[in-house]
Amino acid sequence: MTASETPTPARELRGAGLRVTAARVAVLETVRQGDHLGAEAIALRVRERVGHISLQAVYEALNALSAAGLVRRIEPAGSPARFEGRIGDNHHHLACRSCGSVVDVDCAVGETPCLTASDDHGYSIDEAEVIFWGLCPDCSTARSS
Repeated sequence: MTASETPTPARELRGAGLRVTAARVAVLETVRQGDHLGAEAIALRVRERVGHISLQAVYEALNALSAAGLVRRIEPAGSPARFEGRIGDNHHHLACRSCGSVVDVDCAVGETPCLTASDDHGYSIDEAEVIFWGLCPDCSTARSS
C-alpha cells in the first residue's frame, strides 16, 4: 500500500458507506486517540477540534461508526458505554472498580475453559467478551496507604 493508499478517516467512512463530515472524522479520530472514552468525554474533545457539536450529534456519529465496525462499543457493568478504536481482534478489558479506568488486555493464551461455551445452543460463536474487574495500580496503592 502506498502513502496515497493509506486509509484516512474520510476513506474509511466512505468505504463503510457513511457520509464524510467534519464531525464524523473528528469523532473517529478522537475515539482512536482516546482511552476508552464515554460519549461526553468524546464530545468535549471533538469540540476542541471542530467547535460546537451537540452531544446528540456525537451519539449519532458513535452509533453509525459502531454499526459500521469502525469503532467498538463496550459497556462495563455500572458504567456508561465507552468507545475504542481497537477493533477486529477480540481483545478483552481490565476495569478498575474504584476509579472506572479501562485498559485493553489481549486474549488469554493456553487453556481457556471459561472462554469455551459449555453449550453453544446452535449459535455460531465468533467472539467472547470478557471484562476482568479489580483495582488499577493507582487505586491499589491508594488503598494500601
